[in-house]
Amino acid sequence: MKRSKAASIASHVVLALIGLSGSASAADRPLTVVELFTSQGCSSCPPANANLIKLSKRDDVLALSFAVTYWDYLGWKDSFGKREFTDRQAVYEPALGQSGSYTPQMVVNGRTTTVGNNLAENQAARFTGKSADQIERHFSAVKE
Repeated sequence: MKRSKAASIASHVVLALIGLSGSASAADRPLTVVELFTSQGCSSCPPANANLIKLSKRDDVLALSFAVTYWDYLGWKDSFGKREFTDRQAVYEPALGQSGSYTPQMVVNGRTTTVGNNLAENQAARFTGKSADQIERHFSAVKE
């Protein structure tokens, strides 16, 4: 009987430890929202799409892709483009101090904009509020 009681206590301790380690997981880290505004008619967009895929593999990133329509007049209509995505991008212009939209554009947490095909710049945008030197030191340390 002592053995089964000890085993029961041990199993409860193990379960409690597993629960504690699980509680400090991705849910406790702040989530970074990365929005990519892209278009099939944009020659710089495929690398940006690849970068968004890389970012989407992170537990602390919510990656969203929006195909815009303002390049459709060039003759290659984006089959995923929607006017509401174009309008969504335009809403960011005043807040980000922009005079126009462009592709590939990544908007990070609605506060920072970067060119989507530059992965280092996209990752650095997650550290807004830090100096350029702090960002550079961080990414120098994590370069592969």
